Amino acid sequence: MSARILLLAVLLAATGMAAAQNLPRPAEFYFADDSRTTRPVVVVNGTGEAVMQKLLATIERNRRAHAEAAQLAHLAFGSGRVEVGRSLYDRALEGLDGNNALRRPVMWNYGWDLYRSGDSEGALAQWAGLVNLRSITASWVPQTLALALWSVDRRDEAVQWYAAAVRSEPDQWRTTARHAELLPDWSESERAILAEVQAAWAENPPAWP
Repeated sequence: MSARILLLAVLLAATGMAAAQNLPRPAEFYFADDSRTTRPVVVVNGTGEAVMQKLLATIERNRRAHAEAAQLAHLAFGSGRVEVGRSLYDRALEGLDGNNALRRPVMWNYGWDLYRSGDSEGALAQWAGLVNLRSITASWVPQTLALALWSVDRRDEAVQWYAAAVRSEPDQWRTTARHAELLPDWSESERAILAEVQAAWAENPPAWP
């Protein structure tokens, strides 16, 4: 990524990532579709320097180009420019209030980019923020929070959230047999971590409520 993009990210950096947040107790079931959240933020198709320069040109002209900032942030993470990505994501979120439909997918993607860059705490903060933004019972919630919580050594909580996935769809989550089918966008190592959570759940399934 060019020095020009790095400089822009530094200049436009927001105040910083949200602090870690407390999570509510898991609900009994998580069935709701939330596909408007769990989607990539794409304004310009493609990857590479030409796409990044096109996104950058739009951002320079328009401080309200929040989707462009989020897409460029994702590309920055993918090219190893983690701090640039953070700055661009923070800039995008600074301009999106809780009622803006774009805020949710930006937070979702920011969480995954943080997790995959090694920042499990930061990922958990983004995903917890999504859950707290408004009460949701989306089908992605329990297993995603279980992954993040296990990764930050909050293992009892991780098992509680995995239990919510099992209550919701026992045929899907009671064993690990369908993890690859159900989580095709997760890496093998991410599914392996969730398998550890499943094993802990199977050893001592928590009661509800």
